[in-house]
Amino acid sequence: MKTFERGIQWGAIAVGALIYALGLNGFLVANHLAEGGFVGISLLLLYKLHVPIGVSFFILNIPLLVVAWRQFGHEFVLKTAAGVAGVSAFSEITQPVRIPLHDPLLAALYAGVITGIGLGLIFRAGGTTGGSDIIARLLRHHRGIGMGQTLFAIDFVVILSVMMLIGKEVAMYSLVALFVASRVIDFVIEGASSGRAMMIVSDHHHDIIEAIHRELDRGTTLLQARGGYTGTSREVIYCVVSRDEVSRVQRIIESIDPHAFVTVNPVHEVLGEGFTFDGEASSSGRRRKKWL
Repeated sequence: MKTFERGIQWGAIAVGALIYALGLNGFLVANHLAEGGFVGISLLLLYKLHVPIGVSFFILNIPLLVVAWRQFGHEFVLKTAAGVAGVSAFSEITQPVRIPLHDPLLAALYAGVITGIGLGLIFRAGGTTGGSDIIARLLRHHRGIGMGQTLFAIDFVVILSVMMLIGKEVAMYSLVALFVASRVIDFVIEGASSGRAMMIVSDHHHDIIEAIHRELDRGTTLLQARGGYTGTSREVIYCVVSRDEVSRVQRIIESIDPHAFVTVNPVHEVLGEGFTFDGEASSSGRRRKKWL
């Protein structure tokens, strides 16, 4: 089973690299747009020095892969190398793919969606495309700097370079593509199995639990808690629901206890009965609702 799963992961990295390369050549290069990170640097080298993307991207990543091999596990470096090699190879193979559009905003949106899907598949399989990600991991490991800060700084410098070397308009549309890609990446990684976790503090918790079970057919958990100020012991309801069910739970709570304290937090990769597979019939004779 492990061999099969590993095969699926390596296949996903290859497919993701192909999709990313199609978005890169088909929409970014075809419409003279840019990117962040090392791909953005490769695009600048292409536009200004006519250096092929695949060649420059691969060469830029070689020293980082060598350093990462010494610092991190072999599994991470091998999957990263696969992502780098895949993007480099497919960006050369898909060079003839060009979809020029008259509207640069539309081109940025398409580019963001396609590249986001490709990167999402690579990341979901445990791989990366090297470059900025390796630098961010190294700085976090040695300097304690957050990966998000490093990635943002690198993207900022690259986009600023695009603005100075190519133009403000290209930089603006490139930012649109980056934003859309980041949203799509999140969706691909999280999949449809994301939800919302609700914490409910109420003196009428039994009534709220009964209503949630009856109206939504969702399970709940009672957590023992104690007030930090009063020291009073009380029970907190913990419930995971789908995004569209949050408002229904809120209406239930308001109808029973308008003064209840409620928090709602995003939850990723919700696995288990009622979300990713059909559970056995519950004690009430009903089957928990499947949501995918």
